[in-house]
Amino acid sequence: MATQIQFLGMAAYRITNSEGRVILIDPFLTDNPVTPIQVKDLDRVDLICVTHLAFDHLGDTEEIVRRFNCPVCCGAEVKYWLTKKGLPARDIYAIAWGIQALIGGLRVRATISMHTSARVTPDGEFISGPPLGFILYPDPGVRIYHSGDSAISAEIKVIGEVYRPNIALLGLTLPPEKFLNDRGYFGLHMNEMTADEAALAAHWLGVEYAIASHYFSAANNPDVEKFVTLLNNGHSDDVPAVKPVVLEAGDVFVYPPA
Repeated sequence: MATQIQFLGMAAYRITNSEGRVILIDPFLTDNPVTPIQVKDLDRVDLICVTHLAFDHLGDTEEIVRRFNCPVCCGAEVKYWLTKKGLPARDIYAIAWGIQALIGGLRVRATISMHTSARVTPDGEFISGPPLGFILYPDPGVRIYHSGDSAISAEIKVIGEVYRPNIALLGLTLPPEKFLNDRGYFGLHMNEMTADEAALAAHWLGVEYAIASHYFSAANNPDVEKFVTLLNNGHSDDVPAVKPVVLEAGDVFVYPPA
């Protein structure tokens, strides 16, 4: 039995467990120029996990919930935003750092994310809250850590020591400058970890596989290339090997590999 992790571009993933149940993480689809699927192409969603309120992470959550009546696991500020949009509060599970939830038989734990989560509602109300990372347990023995947009911090080392993920999805680079400038993010270097920091985080976590994240394409991306080089060259007798994984939108990583 295997777990499938499909990269959808940026920080969006579709995780399918061995029973065919589907978890979406940060489902940014409509305005995503590289994703292979749109909301209309989805045939099943059992749970959505949203790390924070940024447009490229909250994404199409509202539309997907309306279509599938699926639950959402998120922070309180994301729940507030979605209920303001008219979604039923009973289907939106607001959790905080360290809390574990069993939602429809799918186990999720929230982790600390060193970032920010804020947005202004259409009527001018400012809302914010602590952003999240997640550890997902889609199948027995499978532990997937999604860092959200977290910067590096000592908390990542604790996550590795306590929860022992097998796989990490680590945000370490950023989309093209024009994409950011068109949305008002002028002059900001928005990759949440550098390649060096992400490689260090992967070793702290003690994962078998570290998947680069937070980009549209890895082709000719110096951050991703450096991350791969650091992990390939950064192990020794005292530092276990971590295998780097680089995906293009639509690619699927299967764990455990055949």
